[in-house]
Amino acid sequence: MDDRTRRLGEHAALTLPLWAGQALGPLPADPAGRLGWEHRAGIIAAYRERYGHDHPADPIGAEPGRTSPEARAAWHGALAALGRTGGIDLRHLSDGALWLRRGTYERETAWAPPHAAADLKLVRTAGRDAHVNALRAEHETRAARRRRAAARHADLARRWRAVAAKAAAEEQLLAAVQDTRRRWELVSESTRRIAIAADTELRRRRPGTPIAPLRPHPAEATAGRLRQPEAERLAAGSLPRRPAKRSRLSCTSCTSAQPRCSTGLTS
Repeated sequence: MDDRTRRLGEHAALTLPLWAGQALGPLPADPAGRLGWEHRAGIIAAYRERYGHDHPADPIGAEPGRTSPEARAAWHGALAALGRTGGIDLRHLSDGALWLRRGTYERETAWAPPHAAADLKLVRTAGRDAHVNALRAEHETRAARRRRAAARHADLARRWRAVAAKAAAEEQLLAAVQDTRRRWELVSESTRRIAIAADTELRRRRPGTPIAPLRPHPAEATAGRLRQPEAERLAAGSLPRRPAKRSRLSCTSCTSAQPRCSTGLTS
């Protein structure tokens, strides 16, 4: 890189012209990243200066004709300096080809399985809570001195065990759904990445043209959390939870030496 190209890159880093921001992204904060950014910006700026390309947003414009091999070589050098989008280079494609690839994003997401990660987290939390509450109730059954209190704690333990079993069954179903989702993401990843790269390239070429945001298929946008009511019901719990503050002598069926029991009952 000659001195002029280096100084053009440094000037672009100081002034941050619109074309540099759109083509190269924000200026990196680390020294190595900044140096690489300046190097690429200098090559592009040198092409712009030499061949009189002064568009404020489009960094290098259209490819020169075959009648000017020197300009074409410089243009391809600037094109290489622009880099790639997500490792995918679509800058050689026509606008029509880019629109076709962009359109595959909605088609690819149309058959996406639902998201189940959020529901799976809720159900797993509910299962752990139910297991802990069941253990606590079983302990209080053994510690209770009165038969009536022991029976109540034993019944509560059985009910918490039932909730834990229900949560385990729900977890198994949701884990299968989430595994299907992960497989879909692997299968469709390359197509979706190409569609995103095509969208980015179209926006780079048409800085003044309004282009709608790239959105998934409506079915994909609304398909997540199909089992939300059941998951949230389990997470909320259908049984009384242990109060946050532990007080003494709240349950007259238990010994006065114990903290408040999980039933919170008085008699």
